[in-house]
Amino acid sequence: MEIRRFQEQDAKEVSDLIRKTILISNTKDYPKDIMDLLIETETPEHVLQRASWTHFYVVIDSGKIIGCGAIGPFWGKEDESSLFTIFVLPEYQGKGIGRAIIDTLEKDEYFLRAKRIEIPASITGVPFYLKMGYHYKNGITEPDEEHLIRMEKNR
Repeated sequence: MEIRRFQEQDAKEVSDLIRKTILISNTKDYPKDIMDLLIETETPEHVLQRASWTHFYVVIDSGKIIGCGAIGPFWGKEDESSLFTIFVLPEYQGKGIGRAIIDTLEKDEYFLRAKRIEIPASITGVPFYLKMGYHYKNGITEPDEEHLIRMEKNR
């Protein structure tokens, strides 16, 4: 297994990974129409746009991208960052790939300079992020209007 920075030619494969993971892993926690809209949004162009302002990483196993994650500034702030686009193919979940992504993101300069790191988490991802030491922002455990649960870690 190798973790490296995203490259432009990864966009289609990462988009496919995200779409497959949403379809299989997230649909148990959300209505189908919301997931269909999200799947429609996660195009290669959207991935490239996200990668243009974050440090985006991919996990590769035997030449195949099996996971991804990104970290970037929180609304342009120097002392706050946010994690984004953390996905692991369903068949690789529970094998330490997500932990390896978080470990990589937490060694990135955007993490190291931040006093606070926020994650706009899916309902599906909350148990994982709790295990990684993140907690509910302002104690709010219910999804917001974007259907996300805001989580954070203070350093």
